Amino acid sequence: MLDLTIHQLQCFDAVVTEGSFQAAAAKLGRTHPTVFTAVRNLETHLGLSLLDRSGYRVAPTDAGRSFHERARAVLHDLGALRGHAARLAIGEESELRVVIGDLCPLPEMLGLLRRFFEERPGTRLHLQFEALSGPWERLFDGEADLILHHIDKSDPRLDYVDLGAVQLIPVVAPGFLPFPISDSITPEQMRDHAQCIIRDSARHSPARDYYLVEGARSWTVSDQLMKRELILQGMGWGHMPDVLIAADLRAGRLLSIAGRHLRGGRMELVAARQAGRVHGPVADRLWRYIHEQAPVLRRSAATA
Repeated sequence: MLDLTIHQLQCFDAVVTEGSFQAAAAKLGRTHPTVFTAVRNLETHLGLSLLDRSGYRVAPTDAGRSFHERARAVLHDLGALRGHAARLAIGEESELRVVIGDLCPLPEMLGLLRRFFEERPGTRLHLQFEALSGPWERLFDGEADLILHHIDKSDPRLDYVDLGAVQLIPVVAPGFLPFPISDSITPEQMRDHAQCIIRDSARHSPARDYYLVEGARSWTVSDQLMKRELILQGMGWGHMPDVLIAADLRAGRLLSIAGRHLRGGRMELVAARQAGRVHGPVADRLWRYIHEQAPVLRRSAATA
């Protein structure tokens, strides 16, 4: 049993998972003879027949299935141990890079980060504000450790924590439209009126536009605060996050034109980081802190 190796366990796991020696070799980046020999030596050392080779595809024997369950647990623990060692080798990070997306409520997000970093003066926060595809691009390019934004939750490359949602409401300033506001305003009616849109801050990803009325004149701005100001000044109309314009709607400085045709939308905000990547100890503590604070943020978003 002392001759049992991690390499043998990895080869056996790959054969069982992939169903053949050739597929296992391709998965591990090894040759077919290397994988075959490793599994054969494992069986010899254990004194067990782990694989049934009589069929078109190899399959684990009863003993092989039982051994495989334990072997996978061992490999998982070894992977976790490697990750822990890598984090210890990294030490306390001198800097963490966080990107806040354009739809995030800034007071809540900045307050969250302030409370965390106040107790960690040895780690400097490098903060960026990006729009549309920008946060995703920074994360996948390795330029951010964490993003606060909306994501495709089905993307297996990402781990995420739900932080709540924002509603996007189409709004205008009083007197902007030459016709009465109703719930039946159509995109066609809005085509002759300038639409304020956010510029995608991605550098190499395809640019995205949300709720853009095709063929309409547009003003392009870099952030939501500038967009809000243009709409307040009667220079255009657009979709705005509810957390940013709630007071304007209550005071009548902005009017909603949401209805049957201009429905607005809902964006779920998350904290996200790359899955499967080794993160430093401070990054891991920040991730746990966000998990702990997330229920409070979600309740705040729901009652805003």
